[in-house]
Amino acid sequence: MSDEVNLFAQQEANRRRSRWLVIGFILFFAWLGFGGDVIWWLSTSNNAPESYHHVFPWLGVLLTGLGAIMAKYSYATGPKNILKSTGAREIVDAQTPQERQLVNVVEEMSVASGITKPHVWIVDDPDPNAFATGHDESDSNIAVTQGLLAALSRDELQAVVGHEMGHIKNLDVKLMTLLAALVGAVTLIADGVGRMMFYGGGRGGRSRSNDSDSKSGSNPLVILLFVVWIISWILAPLITRLLAMGVSRKREYLADAMSAQFTRNPIALASALTKIESASAPTTSIKGGAAHLCIADPLGRALNGSEGKMAELFGTHPPMATRIARLKQMGYEQSAHAIPGSEAAPISVPSTARVRAT
Repeated sequence: MSDEVNLFAQQEANRRRSRWLVIGFILFFAWLGFGGDVIWWLSTSNNAPESYHHVFPWLGVLLTGLGAIMAKYSYATGPKNILKSTGAREIVDAQTPQERQLVNVVEEMSVASGITKPHVWIVDDPDPNAFATGHDESDSNIAVTQGLLAALSRDELQAVVGHEMGHIKNLDVKLMTLLAALVGAVTLIADGVGRMMFYGGGRGGRSRSNDSDSKSGSNPLVILLFVVWIISWILAPLITRLLAMGVSRKREYLADAMSAQFTRNPIALASALTKIESASAPTTSIKGGAAHLCIADPLGRALNGSEGKMAELFGTHPPMATRIARLKQMGYEQSAHAIPGSEAAPISVPSTARVRAT
């Protein structure tokens, strides 16, 4: 889908999606809890009077409360946990020429974008990559790999930082960080439940009488609900990861355009993306749950090089060749409109103007 998206509308859309994401996360846990209660109630309804009858929906209350607590915790600690998972170190006092250059570039792009200077981090990984995380403009972080600092020129580094500044200004970081945190939370919970089911299944769980078991076990509704309930647990991590991938893929073009606006040099970002794409090794320090945060997929998925429904579902980023071609077209248009003897005309992507996001 291609729409003309106003920056402020994009920010509000990200706020709205973040709220609905949290609501959906809590409702999912409510379904798992109250759905389990219904299954339990139906399976014990025919038990003998002296046997256990599940009446109070304590599982639903427990899991709904757990979902709300986890959503709040994930939102609060998401940026810190993401940076910690990559082994990133913050540059408080730049020591090397590369670190000083990075800090200077971030300060320049902070002025150009009109947002508060983010915290600057370096990930000790030889593969060139970068990502931004945080809650909003006043609480944001930009992290780049050591490989990115080694591979890019100053102009190229400036363009990459401008791209990440675009994500911060659009409030993409709020939504994408929350997604990364919830992906991790859902995966952790689903893994724990799976282990409980695996180890608990063969430990004499059939303590009820054979008669009551046969009555509950022959109820088609109980069987159907139980199957759907189990499938929900199995698919939960996959669904959250697909959601994170789709969210990231649609926002990279807009961040590229905003980098061109901030730097007035779209060709520099095109050159940087070419170098990043040509790197052969994956970014091992950045795990799959945070892949959608990066300027390029750290896992190097083949689907990122294609278009179509499958790529939309399973690719974290749009095709790099398409991104590079769009940036080169911007550079061509900029040069074509430049007045001889003067600076090139600025790219028309002001903060309140309409920019194209696909």
